[in-house]
Amino acid sequence: MALSGEQQRELEEQLQQAVIACNERCLYFAAKWSAELLNSFASQEDTVPDDDASDTDVDEPEDKASTARPRHSDSKETRLEAKELPRYLMAKSFFDCREYDRCASVFLSTPIPHSTPAPDLTSPSKLFPSTASPARPGPSQRTSARFSSGAPKAFARTVPKKISQRSLFLALYARYLSGEKRKNEDSETILGPNDGAGIPNKEAPGILAILEEYFNARGGMENLGNSQGWLDFLYGMILIRNKSESLAKQWLLRAVNLQPYNWSAWQELASLISSDEELRQLSDHIPRNIIGLFFHLHCSLELFQQTPEVYNSITQLQQFFPRSAWLQQAKAVLHYHARDHDTALALFQDLVKDHPHRLEGLEVYSNLLYILPSRPKLANLASLTSNTDRFRPETNCILGNYYSLISSHEKAVLHFRRALTLDRNFQAAWTLMGHEYIELKNTQAAIESYRRAVDTNRKDYRAWYGLGQGYEMLECYSYSLFYYQRAAALCPGDPKMWAAVANAYARCNKLANAIQAYKRALIVGSQMEPSGPGNTDPLAYAVGGALDPQILYDIALLHERDGNWEEAAAYMELTLAQEEGPAAEDNGLGGGGEEGLGVTQTTSRARLWLARWCYSCGEWNRCMELAGELCQDGVEVEEAKGLVRDVRARIAVEEGEVEGEGDTEEME
Repeated sequence: MALSGEQQRELEEQLQQAVIACNERCLYFAAKWSAELLNSFASQEDTVPDDDASDTDVDEPEDKASTARPRHSDSKETRLEAKELPRYLMAKSFFDCREYDRCASVFLSTPIPHSTPAPDLTSPSKLFPSTASPARPGPSQRTSARFSSGAPKAFARTVPKKISQRSLFLALYARYLSGEKRKNEDSETILGPNDGAGIPNKEAPGILAILEEYFNARGGMENLGNSQGWLDFLYGMILIRNKSESLAKQWLLRAVNLQPYNWSAWQELASLISSDEELRQLSDHIPRNIIGLFFHLHCSLELFQQTPEVYNSITQLQQFFPRSAWLQQAKAVLHYHARDHDTALALFQDLVKDHPHRLEGLEVYSNLLYILPSRPKLANLASLTSNTDRFRPETNCILGNYYSLISSHEKAVLHFRRALTLDRNFQAAWTLMGHEYIELKNTQAAIESYRRAVDTNRKDYRAWYGLGQGYEMLECYSYSLFYYQRAAALCPGDPKMWAAVANAYARCNKLANAIQAYKRALIVGSQMEPSGPGNTDPLAYAVGGALDPQILYDIALLHERDGNWEEAAAYMELTLAQEEGPAAEDNGLGGGGEEGLGVTQTTSRARLWLARWCYSCGEWNRCMELAGELCQDGVEVEEAKGLVRDVRARIAVEEGEVEGEGDTEEME
């Protein structure tokens, strides 16, 4: 399915307007995203003849400029924008030069006080107090009256009465970035004594008060007619930073409905979605357009989903935008999360070849090259990104992965810290730096790094897993169990998560729970279907390398700790069965010819355990067989030889006793 010519032209015009509108408000990343999407349609160079571009194009630039310029129906806003154009151009110039305070002072002449406490934003009734209150207001109305008569009026004096929404957004956004800059300056060094969530953006309370008064004067949240969606987005974004997430979600939903091509608003809204169920509930309230499909895909990738619907969404969108680098990156990340490393590698290589100077998402590519591992390709990628821009967090993450791969963990930490100096909200760098501190046995720094990663993105299971690992190293097993459970809930398809949960349960002496978690890890990580035909037991056909022998061995040891020796022996036999390939007549699945895992250290330990078990049960022939196999495997040879000697002695004693009894009978 492809867009018709008219649909494509309409979408191109909307994307052009979005690029210009985002640039006017200095939302450069949203503008870049829309511009890349605008240029990712199927190429029309072959369909448009060169002869058409002749004298008819003389008047075309003016027409294109008029159609590309963002339009809104409010004539009052248009007159205000035209009247304040010289000041707006000056303010935007200041913003582009990163002089945020000068930019804000063009329209907000009085500085916003930094010491004013944040307003109570727990409910819409407090956010938008009713102006038509009776003479004797109720308790809730009295609370609202106290709020509206306090800080908002003081802040309202800093805002001119006649100012366009575009200029107000630019001024408040500049004020917000100025606060973020001071916040980073006050935080000083990464993981230093002042670094953390305790340092607030001192400009945020004043901005919230101004926006509260602004929207309250225009009818509150219910009135959509007087808003363009940009100030709604800014309000929702700052509410997120102020931990008012439920209210922020309402304002961001309003923003994306009013301005659906503001990709920054979609990203902020996605940060509030923590589960697939929340995403489904939100689907009825978002615009049903092509940007909504991008939003669903973005949320699915952040939730680490690998369902057929996600693959179909990418395929469908690539039919509309076949040259989209964002979609190509999303497809590569999807295969990376699904552990299809070969496909992900090929997609990332094509992405780098087609867009050699694009750095977004390449830290995931470096993670893939680290896992494979492929040191030459990772070195080439590090060189390419360093030549492009060495002062980007993605570049420093790639360099950190390279130094980690060659075991230079101190240099790796240095580059991850540089990445965070450039962007303290770059979540991948926090997680990767935590990994390096684990390697350096600096557990406290690792825990703090993982905790900052979780604060930045609560949906990253790797940071939760790292927290569990850190507390496990400190022997705080109850804490590690909690964090491992969070990681397993976010990524239930990874057997490593369930194995970690099981190990934590075992450390807490909850053996039954540990066994169940290990079984979950077996089923998730197995090479077979969860249940065979006609059999509901997923472990019925666990032979031939279908299951992880280490997990089977751990389950057997847990049964041994619980005193259930028969179950322990059964799981040890199951561990041993992973060495051989299943026969078609044995497994009932027609799987003959499959290869097992062969002899491993884990299966040899299981064989030794079974040999001891048979020795204790007096099964001498079985014990001799297992001990002889151990001698051939070259694992646990000395103990196997000892068992052989003991068994032979036992057999000799028994045979001697039998012969002695026979001689006694003959003498009698």
